[in-house]
Amino acid sequence: MHATVFRLGVCGCCFWLGSALVAAEGKLSLQSSTDSVGRYEVIELQIGGLGQEGDPFDPAKVEVAVNFAHAGQTSSVPAFFAQDYERQRVGGRDWFYPRGLPGWKARFAPPQTGEFTAVAVVRDASGTRQSEPVRFNCVASTNHGFLRVSTRDPRWLEFSDGRPFFPIGQNLAFIGSQQYVTMSRAETIFGKLATNGANYLRIWTGCDDWALAVESRKSAWGRSWERQRLFVPMPGEPDRNCVLLTNATLAVNPSHEVALRPATRYLVTGRVQVTGGASLRLEVQNTVSPNLAPAPAENWVAFRHEFTTGANEHWLSAMRFKLDGAGQAWIADLSLKEATGGPELLWEADINRPVRGYYNPLDCFWLDELVRSAQQRGVYLQVCLLARDLYMSALKDPASAAYDRAIADAKKTFRYAAARWGAFTSVAAWEYWNEMDPGLPTDRFYTELGEYLGQADPYRHLRTTSTWGPSPKDCRHPKLDFADVHFYLRPADKNRLRDEVEGVLDRAQWLREQAPNKPAHQGECGLADDQWRITDEMKGTRELVDFHNLLWASALSGTTGTAMPWWWERLDERDHYPDYRPLSRFIADVPWNSGEVRAFTGESANGAVRVVGLRTKSQAWLWFFNRAAAWKHIVTEKRAPAAVTAATFELAGLPAGDCQVEWWNTRTGEVLDKTNVQSGEGRLVLVAPEFTHDLACKVSR
Repeated sequence: MHATVFRLGVCGCCFWLGSALVAAEGKLSLQSSTDSVGRYEVIELQIGGLGQEGDPFDPAKVEVAVNFAHAGQTSSVPAFFAQDYERQRVGGRDWFYPRGLPGWKARFAPPQTGEFTAVAVVRDASGTRQSEPVRFNCVASTNHGFLRVSTRDPRWLEFSDGRPFFPIGQNLAFIGSQQYVTMSRAETIFGKLATNGANYLRIWTGCDDWALAVESRKSAWGRSWERQRLFVPMPGEPDRNCVLLTNATLAVNPSHEVALRPATRYLVTGRVQVTGGASLRLEVQNTVSPNLAPAPAENWVAFRHEFTTGANEHWLSAMRFKLDGAGQAWIADLSLKEATGGPELLWEADINRPVRGYYNPLDCFWLDELVRSAQQRGVYLQVCLLARDLYMSALKDPASAAYDRAIADAKKTFRYAAARWGAFTSVAAWEYWNEMDPGLPTDRFYTELGEYLGQADPYRHLRTTSTWGPSPKDCRHPKLDFADVHFYLRPADKNRLRDEVEGVLDRAQWLREQAPNKPAHQGECGLADDQWRITDEMKGTRELVDFHNLLWASALSGTTGTAMPWWWERLDERDHYPDYRPLSRFIADVPWNSGEVRAFTGESANGAVRVVGLRTKSQAWLWFFNRAAAWKHIVTEKRAPAAVTAATFELAGLPAGDCQVEWWNTRTGEVLDKTNVQSGEGRLVLVAPEFTHDLACKVSR
């Protein structure tokens, strides 16, 4: 187990819990946000009367749940500990400020209409308590429910109500205040995607300290690649760490921008120890403290420093310690709060909290906002939850204690995730982590975590993972619902793959060989140089030839969704979102979960045209791709493709009779031509009109 980190002290009627405040224990209460909620929509319940002396993220210390009764049936969802935030746009930046004290909540998405009764239950060292019941009604809604593997055809997805779902989308992995995609920009992108028929995003919530990371060391003492030299055992308290000031100046530099209220008095507290007769001062918000350790004795000294923000000051800035003299200084327990009390604002300064098993309050709130925004817009999120590097070194030996602990910690994290975000139907899938080492023995991890989620996640979200190279064992693992592979076309592939279309089809075939009877997709794809970086050509041209071709080829390849392009900044700068609409309209009538959809490929025009398609017994959807319209020809070689004038394709296996054939412009979504053609003896000859880059064709009875 982790060493005790949450230190208990009494302040008025509240307990200090690390960087959090929790109301003192009283009568357990439960309050609903509404008395009526739509089916599969989220109702939020506040749980009051909880005192907490241990880790609120460890259900072995305190387990909080809400039990629901409906029509003679019962169910239970775990509760979660959270800090709420106010949110504004200030000077073009996202401003998040804690709202009140943290506390306990539960979220629930009722699967049936009718009256529900809810009761909060707490189990801790003092025993079991429960609240008085709360009642609410569930009414009909337009929400189709949660995504699941199709019951009729396990290669595809459908909603709880049986409606088919085909993911069309991309990556939007790095979201943060210091990233290209901020929270506000992410929500704008959600809206643009939805407006143009896209419905799926893969996002990371395990980015460490450069972007959104639910479980990762976010530190006010620098970034992960530079700060370790600052952390040393605390003099006199060697079981805890402190910060060693090794230079004359040490900046306090949180990974999050710290919001402040204008015209508000703040209090900075902490402890310091200074040797050699040096003096240590704190500079913050244009104020300078007196010497923090004026006494000559070389021991720990508590300090306090107050400042008041100006009428237009919304952010913490220029906070640093300055050491004058030849001595050394150690800093511990740095804290920033409003002078009248309230939640901790500088929680990133605590270096003694556990790296695994502590869930960053602001990042968690960001994810709240993202899943809400996605749900409002009909966008579904594949949430890459765990920070890989927090776990990878522990997964070398399945018989080791480190492996056991990794499983235990991941279970706690996913319990928290299921409690906090699982009720949102916009959460499509849990992705364990991004690009784990495929050579590690992860089977036991996936088996035990998968079995645990089968019980702990009331909504049974899809489970998946990814590796930095193809991993057949993961594709076949029975506790992973969604097979995945990442693919980038690089110069090193030129002797094996001719273009981006051939590459994406090659990976689609590999996925279907490894996972013939489960959902499977390409979770990342795109062009890259041999070091997996964006190429100069991609930066320097507005052409999105590769994106267009990858999108159409993958949609008709037989995989469960479009390949998910990386390089989202490039795509956003070029406003690529309208490119989704023609494809979305073209495949809108594919009966994905009918059990009849099959993929096929072929050639036309003496091999100059590749044909990629899907079909049922009586319908077909085809894409004709002029090989001369690949990225390398148009952008690299700067050769415009010649028009294709004689592309024909024979579609076999259709019932005899009249067929309607539509030819579509893949860039505008316009139907160029619509004719009736006779299918004789189960064979239909398609004659494409003249085209230059590509063309789509829809055949129906």
